[in-house]
Amino acid sequence: MDKLTKVIKKTALLSLLGLVIVSCKEEKKANGKLNVVTTTTMITDLVKNIGDTLVNVEGLMGSGVDPHLYKASEGDVSKLVNADIIFYNGLHLEGKLVEVFEKMKNKKTVAVSSVLDKNTLIGSDYFASNYDPHIWFNVDYWKQITQHVVTTLSEASPEQKETFITNGKAYLQKLDVLSKEINASISTLPKEDRILVTAHDAFNYFGKSFDFEVVGLQGLSTATEAGVQDVQKLATFIIEKKVKAIFVESSVPKRTIEALQAAVKSKDHEVTIGGTLYSDALGDAGTVEGTYIGMYKYNVNTIVNALK
Repeated sequence: MDKLTKVIKKTALLSLLGLVIVSCKEEKKANGKLNVVTTTTMITDLVKNIGDTLVNVEGLMGSGVDPHLYKASEGDVSKLVNADIIFYNGLHLEGKLVEVFEKMKNKKTVAVSSVLDKNTLIGSDYFASNYDPHIWFNVDYWKQITQHVVTTLSEASPEQKETFITNGKAYLQKLDVLSKEINASISTLPKEDRILVTAHDAFNYFGKSFDFEVVGLQGLSTATEAGVQDVQKLATFIIEKKVKAIFVESSVPKRTIEALQAAVKSKDHEVTIGGTLYSDALGDAGTVEGTYIGMYKYNVNTIVNALK
């Protein structure tokens, strides 16, 4: 598809969105419930935990979907227009949806990252937002975001406020348990072995929280492709640091990590692929890894077992 065709399709989609918004009358909540649209699977899971059966939640992205590259389809337009609230990550994680959200001026769009103190975020000289958007890998951040979701839903549906608060407290307790469990697991891994090499820089908040040196083959966004020099440089790093395993990511094609493994082998060394980590999306719906807590436990177990 040439550049002109892409521009035409993008303009048509935004125009369609604008027309639908202008012509669309305010709709009542279905069955008295809030209609909520979420972007990433992590946010979808969180809102479902807080809203439970009192909220209609529709997630735009599914398992294995890369939010950095996600483009709104025409089918997404009606979901967004009919939403009472739209929760998204922000920090340019959903970069290709920004223009769509800007058109939703009569809707309540909520960037969950907006509640965080930007002075504590990890910056980047190479990413458009100047902040690492992978905030869900800091459990303390996720606790703050949980409170933010509770407040937002309570303001939108005051009659259900007490239930949202109760659900929020219950979920925060689960996050406290998660923190204790993953800390206990990671404590079994010597600090000198805490080097995490993955497809792209999705795990910097994880690394900061648990004293890992994190190296991604690609940058903060998967839109940035790794070159031959990047692969060779990282291969040398792996050999020098005696890294035991490197990891594939569920939302990034595994060929990048396989190329890295091959580059290490070409230098007469071996490094194993320690498994697949969930980075920008959760696992399949209905599975343990399809929840934020299940995903985090799975990732930590995979990392620790491969690097021991």
